[in-house]
Amino acid sequence: MAVQDRGGTSFRFYPTDAQAAELSRTFGCVRKVYNMALAARTEAWARQERINYNQTSAMLTEWKKTEELAYLGEVSSVPLQQTLRHLQGALTNFFAKRARYPRFKSKRTSRASAEYTSSAFRLREGKLTLAKMAEPLDIRWSRPLPEGSMPTTVTVSRDGAGRWFVSLLCEDPAVRPLPANSDAVGIDVGLSHLLTLSTGEKIANPRHERRDRVRLAKAQRELSRKAKGSANRAKARVKVARVHARITDRRRDMLHKLTTRLVRENQTLVFEDLTVRNMVKNRTLARAISDAAWSQLRSMLEYKAVWYGREVIAVDRFFPSSRLCSHCGALAERMPLSVRTWTCVCGTTHDRDVNAANNLLAAGLAVSVWGAGVRPQRESSRTGQSAMKQKFLQREP
Repeated sequence: MAVQDRGGTSFRFYPTDAQAAELSRTFGCVRKVYNMALAARTEAWARQERINYNQTSAMLTEWKKTEELAYLGEVSSVPLQQTLRHLQGALTNFFAKRARYPRFKSKRTSRASAEYTSSAFRLREGKLTLAKMAEPLDIRWSRPLPEGSMPTTVTVSRDGAGRWFVSLLCEDPAVRPLPANSDAVGIDVGLSHLLTLSTGEKIANPRHERRDRVRLAKAQRELSRKAKGSANRAKARVKVARVHARITDRRRDMLHKLTTRLVRENQTLVFEDLTVRNMVKNRTLARAISDAAWSQLRSMLEYKAVWYGREVIAVDRFFPSSRLCSHCGALAERMPLSVRTWTCVCGTTHDRDVNAANNLLAAGLAVSVWGAGVRPQRESSRTGQSAMKQKFLQREP
């Protein structure tokens, strides 16, 4: 199985016992180095000092010389250096206010990984061999790599279900801007329908988690009955992870196909700038919202738009897309979620979701013309409306 994502093309592989042991050791060493470096940088920050990548790299050299951490020298040094670079990037994003402060890695994490650069792997005649290994990995090459390009990095990972993957990052000449067109679409996300387009098309919500809810509940019950620390509990935990992996794989496959179609068909895509992180705090809807994967959908649309030369516009989340009549511009006073169709004072009857998608499209195109940016920021005002919202409401019908 191959998975095309922003991190590269991933393939399943089946390691030998010796390879699995070597990779497991590498994963453990990567986690150890990351946690030690993060602790050192956190302590230095408390002392109002800064430690950079070069200093943590020097620390790693010293750690390997100690009797307690001598085992760090038994694995390839490249994944250890790469995890220090990842930590540097995480802290850079934190100080730039693009991300939260990095967290320590746990043994119980659902995914373990190690990254190898070109100096630590060899790819010849379809056989990939990693550093510290005598034999190539048994990879299921379900699709060819981009012709004429060599991977710059290889990431090996093991998920919570015990499956092994190798992801190869390389330039794909097939990913290039598509011919421009004049088509634009407004996208309203929901739960009864995953997406409603301004064209009137409604895309059903597959509800992947609900389809396997009985199987998942059974696996979780069996896990809860096993003694903590026992081998049977470890086996039961893998069974739960396999159900989750099945749900995740189906969801990702569907989202990839859907977002690729939307990006290929439309030059401009407009959606609402929702804060899903806050919305899932609603206990009644949290499970359904998480299953819909709105954040993942948006992420895919954004990076594929960059790949193919499309434009993605996010409309301010305070814009009243559902309450605004797309025909005359009148604003309804209130619109509870139970109302799916409504009639405006002008006599136009609206489907709630289609009307919202049309309003998002009009507002997004207006934002593009005004040059307000891809993600208009909310500005304080007496009415609590964003500047974009005020301008749109003031336009002539």
